[in-house]
Amino acid sequence: MSESSPFQLRARTIRERAAGDAMMQLMGADIGTLEPGGATVSVGCRPELIEEEGCFHEEVTAILVEHGARIAAATRLGEGEVCLATDYRLNHVAPARGERLVCRARVVRAGRLASVVAADVVCVTGAEEIPTATAIATISIVDASALAPAGHA
Repeated sequence: MSESSPFQLRARTIRERAAGDAMMQLMGADIGTLEPGGATVSVGCRPELIEEEGCFHEEVTAILVEHGARIAAATRLGEGEVCLATDYRLNHVAPARGERLVCRARVVRAGRLASVVAADVVCVTGAEEIPTATAIATISIVDASALAPAGHA
């Protein structure tokens, strides 16, 4: 039996937590690639995610960026640490129209208290990818024990 590396254990934990995340479930979002300092999160085209013009709602892009950035930062966390989105700047560069919306996030700078993460979003139709948004996020690193359970603040 082979032992799992620390990163494999971290990746398993990230996937388990994402599977239980209500927003990820609501959107039908999936985690694709996970690597140290990087993550891919995507969502398929569904009527409830599309606005009248036939594009993904801008909020769907924003949620993918926020989750993708946090997940990428989480790949670099130490034991007992969690991450929270502090701030992000999102620029839409084209309408998000396609079969799937994909966010590729990568840690630009990992710090002790915060990480800076860049994220690019593309819309995929067949083999074609169209860039639709780009973002930069600041993700705070906090001690998990400092967070009160929901509803107990």
